[in-house]
Amino acid sequence: MEPTLPDASRLLPRSFFERDPRVVAREVLGCPLVSRKGAVLTGGVIVETEAYLGTGDPGSHASTRGITKRNAVMYGPPGHAYVYFTYGNHHMLNFVCEPEGTAGAVLVRAVRPLWGIGEMARRRGARPLLDLANGPGKLTAALGIDLTDNACPLNEMGIFVYDAPRVADAQVVTTGRVGLSNGHEHEYRYHLRDDPFVSRGRTGPRPSSGRRKNRSQT
Repeated sequence: MEPTLPDASRLLPRSFFERDPRVVAREVLGCPLVSRKGAVLTGGVIVETEAYLGTGDPGSHASTRGITKRNAVMYGPPGHAYVYFTYGNHHMLNFVCEPEGTAGAVLVRAVRPLWGIGEMARRRGARPLLDLANGPGKLTAALGIDLTDNACPLNEMGIFVYDAPRVADAQVVTTGRVGLSNGHEHEYRYHLRDDPFVSRGRTGPRPSSGRRKNRSQT
């Protein structure tokens, strides 16, 4: 039996996201993330995140010579979804942070499935429960999130994030980020200690490959 969905009064306000991405990435751990596509509802509890800062962060999409078509959402109002497509087959879900005009985002890397597990498994090809959403590309596929969600306001249209009791510091692990050519050494990745639904990604530089170009924020 699925747990009861949190009441709408517990939806995170815009002010929650209007802060340093490192703070948001830490504090959003344990919060329910829900996607509603038509009449289909799927979601779970956030167990892993990564913070991405502005122009001074070599791993961020904002580490460019100004605003581009791709990173413009990062500079927009906080509390919106920043969704991009990478490696030719993965969508990535980010929460836009910082006041408008300052780039910042939190990448959601993994969730613990709780709602609509059957639909999540159908979307993922009948994968085992532990493999449904234990990675940023996996969770967007399981939750049906794609480029149509880019720049959409959270808690208004299709993606909802709810408040939850703060996870104790002893239960949070902080490491370098995963899958980056640059900026991987910054300890901006946060995940719940010993949670089996955390991704298997390892920190450190992304191995070079003739088939892939160096990319940031992956």
